[in-house]
Amino acid sequence: MTSYILYGLCIFSLIISYIKNKEKTKIAIKKGLSSFENIMPQFFTIIIVIGILLSIIDTDTISKIIGSNSGFLGVLLASVAGSITLMPTFVAFSMANSLLISGAGYAQVAALVSTLTMVGVMTFSLEAKYMGKNIALIRNILAFLFSFIVALFVEAVFSIWT
Repeated sequence: MTSYILYGLCIFSLIISYIKNKEKTKIAIKKGLSSFENIMPQFFTIIIVIGILLSIIDTDTISKIIGSNSGFLGVLLASVAGSITLMPTFVAFSMANSLLISGAGYAQVAALVSTLTMVGVMTFSLEAKYMGKNIALIRNILAFLFSFIVALFVEAVFSIWT
């Protein structure tokens, strides 16, 4: 139901925009399609990799490695994996859903997603170039540690709800 509401709002907004300024709306649609074309190769590649990994690794293995019973070690492993992986945020959320369906724990997935979005081992050199090595290092360490706070918070919230 929510999807229908959001799609309806988007279509309604697009119609209003088109009525107000046809040229700007056409330019915006072209830019949006161009962005979509640029994102799709990354998205499909990661979806394929996730699909292959989930077909090779069974749900029991995922549950043992980053399941809710894996505890702090599972959170640590998920945080390290998220820190060294480079992927777009929108892909991280769909991957997180796939992992949850396959038996991963909420805290572990929260740590994975938070490090995916906040810690950049692969982009550290670029970040250090613009912000300075010390600032980049401090920011990444604090973001890594913050992922554990996020994991604890998510675990606490889901333990209350379930």
